[in-house]
Amino acid sequence: MFSDRKDAGQRLGRYLVDEGIRASVVLGLPRGGVPVAAEVASCLGLPLDVIVVRKLGLPYHPEVAMGAIGEDGVRIVDADLIRRLGVTTAQLEAVERRERQTLEARVASLRGSRPRLDLSGKTALIVDDGIATGATASAACAVARRFGAARVIVAAPVGARDAMHQVEGADRVICLRPPADFRAVGEYYRNFDPTTDAEVAAHLDAARVGS
Repeated sequence: MFSDRKDAGQRLGRYLVDEGIRASVVLGLPRGGVPVAAEVASCLGLPLDVIVVRKLGLPYHPEVAMGAIGEDGVRIVDADLIRRLGVTTAQLEAVERRERQTLEARVASLRGSRPRLDLSGKTALIVDDGIATGATASAACAVARRFGAARVIVAAPVGARDAMHQVEGADRVICLRPPADFRAVGEYYRNFDPTTDAEVAAHLDAARVGS
């Protein structure tokens, strides 16, 4: 469906322009969402920043989210899923502790000398490379609200139709391609190589220089 994240971002950006979507800032979700967000920001002529979130994966099935955490202490969990699958409090705390350490290290690495863009009273456009469960997008919305965003829009090139309706805290969720038989985000990209922190930092630096 998409050649790579750059192609996906360009196509998503053109769609948002055609739809007349208005925002104040584009926020990419590291790592994979940032290359997409960079293209969207370029198309819309908006500044680019990040919101750092981490999925809380099931202890025995880490690619499946049982929740997510974000900057400023944001924490969202799927209590029904946790109860149904018998995840213990100790297991949840162990996953969260590990992911919180990773999140804090990534915030320190990506923020560095780059001050966070002010979201007070603004419309934040949160962009990821796909929406699989809605957990990380929900955490990102909570972070944006905590940082003062008045309106939050979530956009992605591809996503599960049911997940789009499970994103909490968004005023609008936009998905360019929501296939009926969605399985995994990576299946809709010919090139879905991992994005590095260095690549994320390069996108942020390029956006600051161009602003």
